[in-house]
Formats: sequence, C-alpha cells, structure tokens
Amino acid sequence: MPTQVLRGRSRGVLSALRIPAASRTRSHGPQAASSVRWRLHSVGQDVTTMPYELEEQEAIGRRIKRRRLALGMPQADLGAAVGQSQGWVSKVEKGRIELDRAALINSIAAALHCHPNDLIDRPYVGTAPENQWQPAAASILRELRRYDLTPVFDGTPRPSGTLWQDMRRLHRLRDAAANVAILRSLPDLLREAQALAEVAAGHEREEAFGIYAVCCKFAHTAAHALGHPELVAMACERAVWASRLSGDPVLPAVADWMRIWDMWATASWADCLALADKALGGIEREYERGDALAVRAWGSLQLRAAVSAARAGNAGEADHRIGLARQAATRLHLPESATVEDRHSLTFSAGNVTIHGISVALELSDQTTALRRNEQAGPEEIAALPNSRQGHHRMDLARAWLWEGDRHKALGELRQAEALAPQLVRNHPIARATLRRIIHAERTATHEQLRGMANRFHLNDQELFS
Repeated sequence: MPTQVLRGRSRGVLSALRIPAASRTRSHGPQAASSVRWRLHSVGQDVTTMPYELEEQEAIGRRIKRRRLALGMPQADLGAAVGQSQGWVSKVEKGRIELDRAALINSIAAALHCHPNDLIDRPYVGTAPENQWQPAAASILRELRRYDLTPVFDGTPRPSGTLWQDMRRLHRLRDAAANVAILRSLPDLLREAQALAEVAAGHEREEAFGIYAVCCKFAHTAAHALGHPELVAMACERAVWASRLSGDPVLPAVADWMRIWDMWATASWADCLALADKALGGIEREYERGDALAVRAWGSLQLRAAVSAARAGNAGEADHRIGLARQAATRLHLPESATVEDRHSLTFSAGNVTIHGISVALELSDQTTALRRNEQAGPEEIAALPNSRQGHHRMDLARAWLWEGDRHKALGELRQAEALAPQLVRNHPIARATLRRIIHAERTATHEQLRGMANRFHLNDQELFS
C-alpha cells in the first residue's frame, strides 16, 4: 500500500509516521476520526486539515498564549513579569518547556490575571467513576452557600462528641489521600453540624461551629487535591467564619493556614508571610504555654511560611522557618502534648518538617541539597507519615532525580508516589509535568539509539531521521 511520510520535531525529537494512503481522506466520520490519530509538530507544513491531538504541555502553552493575546500583552512583558526572557515565553507557548514548578505556574497565572487552573485545564478529565466526586462537590457548595439560612436536616442532630468521632474517620481518609470519599461524606456532616449550631447553646454550640470549620478544612484539602478552585475558595471563607464562632483559640489560626495555601495561587508571597506572622501572633501565648493544639498549628504555619519564602526566592527566610518548625516538633514529644488529639487534623510531626525541608530546597531549584537532605533523613520519621504526605514526598524526590539527570530513579519514585496516594498524584500538575518530562526524555534517548542502529544496519530509511 502506498504510504506518505510525515516528519516533525518535538522537543528536539524527530518523529516520523508512515500513514497508509487509504487513510489520507477528508472523511470526518467517527470511523475516520478514530482510525487516524497521530501527533504532528509543525516544521513549516500546513497540517490544519489533519487530525491533531495536542500534547498536554502544548495545550498549556496555547492557553497561555491566548490569555496573553487577550490582554494585549507582548511576550517580553510576560517574561519580565516572571523573571524570564521573551524567548523563554515563546518556547513555553510552543510547548517546548515543561512547567514543572508550582511557583512558576502561579507567577504566570498572576501576571495573566487568571487562576492557574485556567492554564493547566484542571480539574483533569478522568473516567466516569473517577469524576463522581463532582456531584458531591456541588452539594458541598450548596451547603456552604446557605450557611446562614435555616438548616435542612431531618431529625435531631447528634451531640458534638459523636460528630467529632466522624471527624476522626475523615482524618483517616485524609491521611490515605481518599479525597473522593471525603467529599462524599461532607454534605450530610455539614448539614448536621449546622443544625446542631442552630439548636444548641453555650459550649455545645461552639463545638458545632468547630466541627463545621474542620469539615470546611477537609473540603478545602480535597478540593485542592482534585482541582476545584470554587470549592477551595468557599470552604476557606466558611472556615474563617465558623472558626471565629467556635470558642477555640487556635482554630482561627488554622483557618489562616488555609488562606496562605490559597494565596499561593496568586503568587502573593509577601502576603503569605504577613498572614503567617499574624496567625502566629494570635496563638503565641498558647504555644509558649505548651498547648498541644497550638504547637501543631504553630509548626504547620511555620512550614507554610517556609514554602512561601522559598517560592519568593528567599532561602535564608525559608531555612529559618524550617528551623522554627523543627523546634515546635520537638515540643510534641513532651508528655503533656503527646496524648492530645489532633482535632484540627494538621498531622504536624518531625517527619513532616523533614520532608518540607526537602521540598523547600526544590522550590529553590536546588535538587542537590534536596537529595542530600533526603539521604540524611531518618527512615523511621518518613515511614511514620501518612500516605498522603509520603506520596507528596516521593513526588518531590521524582522531580529531584529528574533534574539530577536520573530518569530511572525519577520514574521509580513517581511510581511509589502513585502507589501510596493515587488520587493525589494522578491529579497533581507537578506529578503530571514530571511524568511528561520523563516520557519526552525517553523518546529522545530511544530515537538516538534507533538512529545508531539504523546506521550500523545501513538502512535506506534515513529520511526518517532527517
């Protein structure tokens, strides 16, 4: 059968496809669309009439370009806003540079006055079962919007002590990164907590607001993991509101901890640090007194501040904050702190400080330090972390090894991350970018091996490599 050879270039990799002549038709029927599917990268040919499935980084580049043009912004201006050159922006828009740093994605989105998810097309489309969390997210949003209306709840709400038991179950789901299960559980819990706040008085009413705030925190974490910015924003707002009615002196600081996470989307690093210091000031007395809940919140806020400083490029401040968090972790081993329940579900620990130190080094583009810190870390500290934290840590190590040039170790770490926390890792933009970079690097290596073999075999098909 006659064939047509199409050649293209992607990230330095030459690709060639032999396409049967019978397939080269203008039919647009479903059979033609499904039978002819390939990837082409323009090298001057007009391929506008051919089926073209964009690779993910190319699609991201096109969205950046469309947004920039809609604002009338030159490439040079966008480059200046994110500390890069016009040529770098051009390569990003053509899909030739992988955006595998959260700070960079957030900075581009901030310069283009949009949410990062608008550029990376998140939440990602999965299979029908994988998308079943979205109806639950819509139900949660409905409950959060009607926070000051009469609760819609049949029967008598359970007492706060019983509802806190449900919070423990959600904590276990969070540790397992079972975000879909969390979202499915929350609509009923939010309704019941609101109903309890309506009928209770005194301390019981305050406890109901505390439960409502922690429910919002679980929704916030799951929405971040799955990529639902509207739920992220509203859950944070309601957590701030409920925390102030809870009678819990530490819970407002936990709500501010959530707000810092949201500020990362706009690359507002200075505001993140200012908010962290405000929240820390609000619980300083409790922290100095050794209150276990305050110690966990204090350490967690210092870790958020450390990441914020690292993304701002301030290595000294980032390391200082890690040191303060490490001091807080040592206080958790005191007898009076060890037995206090983590009702705010912060999971702060010495191991958490260790993996944040590794993450901070990566945010500063220093994979050598990140890998050294990982080598020095105590295995028992890492092993004690929940799967959600271990999965994120392995994802960071995959990126570090990739930057170090070891694709084999990078892929191994990424596979471990996926095994530990599949929902988290498969929906994480940095994990996806890391996997794409590994795939593209493997294409290049395989291509060069094939070229060498073709030369040794004296094949006549050298046009495939031209």
